[in-house]
Amino acid sequence: MLESIQIKNFAIIDSLDLEFNRGLTALTGETGAGKSILLDAIKLISGDRADSDNVKSGQDRAEINVCFDIQNHPKAQDWLQNNEMASDQECIIRRIVFANGRSKAFINGHNAPLAQLKNLTQMLVDLHGQHEHQSLQKSTIQQQLLDTYLNEPALIDSVKQTYKLWQTLQKQLNDVIDGSVNREQRIDLLNLYCLELNQLNLAEGEIDNLQSEYNRLAHAGQLLETSVEILGILSDNEDVSVQSLLSHCEGLLNSQIAYDSKLTTSHELIASAVIQVQEATTELRNYQQSIDLDSGHLDRLNQRIGNAQDLTRKHHITIEKLPRLAIELNEELELLNSNENSLEEINRLLDQANKNYLECASQLSHKRAQTAQSLSAQISEIMQQLGMDGGQFSIQVDSSESESDFKATGIDTISYQVSANPGQPLKPLTKVASGGELSRISLAIQVIFSESSNIPTLIFDEVDSGVGGGIAEIVGKKLRWLGGNRQVFCVTHLPQVASQAHQHYRVEKVKTVNDTSTNVVPLENDARLEEVARMLGGVVISDQTRAHASEMIAGQV
Repeated sequence: MLESIQIKNFAIIDSLDLEFNRGLTALTGETGAGKSILLDAIKLISGDRADSDNVKSGQDRAEINVCFDIQNHPKAQDWLQNNEMASDQECIIRRIVFANGRSKAFINGHNAPLAQLKNLTQMLVDLHGQHEHQSLQKSTIQQQLLDTYLNEPALIDSVKQTYKLWQTLQKQLNDVIDGSVNREQRIDLLNLYCLELNQLNLAEGEIDNLQSEYNRLAHAGQLLETSVEILGILSDNEDVSVQSLLSHCEGLLNSQIAYDSKLTTSHELIASAVIQVQEATTELRNYQQSIDLDSGHLDRLNQRIGNAQDLTRKHHITIEKLPRLAIELNEELELLNSNENSLEEINRLLDQANKNYLECASQLSHKRAQTAQSLSAQISEIMQQLGMDGGQFSIQVDSSESESDFKATGIDTISYQVSANPGQPLKPLTKVASGGELSRISLAIQVIFSESSNIPTLIFDEVDSGVGGGIAEIVGKKLRWLGGNRQVFCVTHLPQVASQAHQHYRVEKVKTVNDTSTNVVPLENDARLEEVARMLGGVVISDQTRAHASEMIAGQV
């Protein structure tokens, strides 16, 4: 769970240092107070891109630090261990944004790219935005939600891969039939390309070795001269070499140790230096003998590197990709030259690819239909709990085995349908649901997904928009229930929701003559009562409003 967050010079925040507990935490405040800024900070920690607007005006950088307790989260622990970032039972994430828009990120003190932030934080925190009900009307989002709940990534990937193969073969067939590709011309071109690449026969990683060897040979003369010069200094000049001078010093000290033992340490150090010089001399002599002055070999290396560079320019790729290109072009040439390239063979392969795709897609379709039935029942139940009495929700999975309907995502068309009132037929979500109903349906979906996930921290950003009265109270109870076994944050303007929180924070804007900043204040007892009363009554708070607020809060204790 999220234990604490420290924010400095972020947007209009000067400094914040907050600690959190489990349960439901409400974040309230006037519109424009800065509640969204807190969520923006969490998003940055989660890997969102930073820009200069994140830094408070006049400051050189903004800094966000969060601490997650992961002692009961083995998946996160394993991820940190595998990425060599483990640190006891805590995970500390730090994000620094500079005034020029650049940023740095750290996980437990280790530099981390944004991809790692995203991979880690998606296991720790899940943010549900206030506008998710709008995206719910998109068919792609509807399918993604169903597939997320289905949790069959291997099967979904199999459908994608079999579709890709079918699509490739279909294109080959169409190309042959339409004459869009001149096979003979392609074969001639591939023969030329493959001949050049095969003659080069560049192995994976070979170019780095070639360049290193070339650099060494190109400077062989200089390296040899340097080694000769150093050997002369170290040992070859008998009169003034380092070795002879050190040996002389060692002998002098050795003769004097008998008179003063304090010279022992100096003697030992110089004796060690003599040995080190001898070993260095031996190594240099061996290195000297290994130096290759073969100009012919240097020319051959230069030619090989040059040939590789010529091919990179020809094919518009980096030199590291040449070995892979050689494999791909040879495979294509082999395919074109084989009987498999015949119209009949392509049709045979296409028929098999069609069967393989339909087999995978049908399996996925079946599981989607089963999951849709279960998920629909759960959403319908929560919809009714949220005041949509008699409302029904249905996820329709319509399948088609027509090739014109083949997609990388399968053969299904996913449609969310709803009956908002008893006796009304099911109709597409986009045609039936009002804004408030969409909000409640979205919340129902989010609650179900939250229940089924093992993410310890959930953040709901005004997901209760569009509801009020008794329904708002039910929403609050549902969020409080979610907070029973995990950590839930809710940004809300509804007193019915805020009153049910285990913890309550007010976000407020502080203005001075020259500055504006956002502050977050933990609320207890009277302060919390006043905030709930403000949410109930507005600017002028009466005793009656306070009594109502007190009753709402007391009902949750």
